[in-house]
Amino acid sequence: MSSLNTNIAAMTALQTLNQTNKELLGTQRRISTGLRVGDASDNAAYWSIATTMRSDNMAISTVQDALGLGAATAEVTVTAMNSAIETVQKILAKLVAARAPGLDRSKIQSEIDVLQTELRSKAESAVFSGENWLVGDSTGTTQKSIVSAFSRDSTGAISIGTIAVDVGPTGTMLFDTSGSNQGILDFERSISTGNYSVSTLDIGSLTDSPTDLQDLEDMIDGVDAALKLMTDAATVLGAAKSRISLQKDFVSKLMQSIDTGIGQLVDAEMNEESTRLQALQVRQQLGVQALGIANQSAQQILALFQN
Repeated sequence: MSSLNTNIAAMTALQTLNQTNKELLGTQRRISTGLRVGDASDNAAYWSIATTMRSDNMAISTVQDALGLGAATAEVTVTAMNSAIETVQKILAKLVAARAPGLDRSKIQSEIDVLQTELRSKAESAVFSGENWLVGDSTGTTQKSIVSAFSRDSTGAISIGTIAVDVGPTGTMLFDTSGSNQGILDFERSISTGNYSVSTLDIGSLTDSPTDLQDLEDMIDGVDAALKLMTDAATVLGAAKSRISLQKDFVSKLMQSIDTGIGQLVDAEMNEESTRLQALQVRQQLGVQALGIANQSAQQILALFQN
């Protein structure tokens, strides 16, 4: 049946063309963005997973920055600690040399004074981003935590991992600012004339008397004990530095893996989309032609009424 009011062929062709245009628009969007899942309407489950993982990756990126800051602080501390160990070794050598009888120990003390000043200067200059792990308050926070990990479990609960570094008297503290002298270098030990520490000992007035020589030997033992503690602290710092470096490498690889996983969920297959685009463009052209042919049917009806 031919009807002027209802052109079924044109309506069908128009619906087909509209559907083709809609598919073409979606393909063009996927090609321009590179994503087959650009929003929740494309695939709600994949979009949700990808959005959460992108958020987690941003948090992990912050962890990477924190590890970089921790690595830099550890590097500065290790450098200063190693240098301080060398200085204490020189002090120990001076004390051993002063044990020989008949020496002018006041002159040796003048050399030790310079080394003691150098010790404090090295410890106080070991600062990175306001952090100093060699000089601190033994009555305050004696442990530094470096953010090292970010994770989310199956229930969505977040946990933050840290690397702890002991910066107290039992760790890396060389000088105690609290006044209680609990640092490795300002810790006071007893001799017959009073107390001394590595940073304050004075042999300038010592003679060759048995008592003074015993005090000198006690100082040698005390400096050697402090040197052993500094060596232990340097070992702890080295282990922390190594762990931070390993964690940095892991976090970097983890971020790459997450990016790859997100891509597998939401990225468009460009070869497939290119092929689909060409096919839809051809369908669009054919649809336009089909609609034109369907619209000509009204003109054919008009011809029936012409003489």
